[in-house]
Amino acid sequence: QVQLVESGGGSVQAGGSLRLSCAASGYTYSSYCMGWFRQAPGKEREGVAAIDSDGSTSYADSVKGRFTISKDNAKNTLYLQMNSLKPEDTAMYYCAAEAGRVGYVLSVDEYNYWGQGTQVTVSS
Repeated sequence: QVQLVESGGGSVQAGGSLRLSCAASGYTYSSYCMGWFRQAPGKEREGVAAIDSDGSTSYADSVKGRFTISKDNAKNTLYLQMNSLKPEDTAMYYCAAEAGRVGYVLSVDEYNYWGQGTQVTVSS
């Protein structure tokens, strides 16, 4: 059974940094595509960053140059380093996983496994 558990969220001021973690279990971690998504109140869930099984990364335009996705296969953990945070980054952040290759890695519809989310709040 695939399990994803996020941590690292919190409240920061604009310009600050946070690092989110997603501990994964129940599957062959290295062969999965992994992604970070976020959902603000009243808005649809959107893709933030993803890392494929071969290590290639993708980012939403809104976070390019500020966020970095990475993974540690030995620890079965996915990370999202978020720098230069803005109030518009405020959202619930979710980790997601899908076996093998996916089509569009930042699409919510491509992923079947989700964590419970961790809240990020950025104040101005």
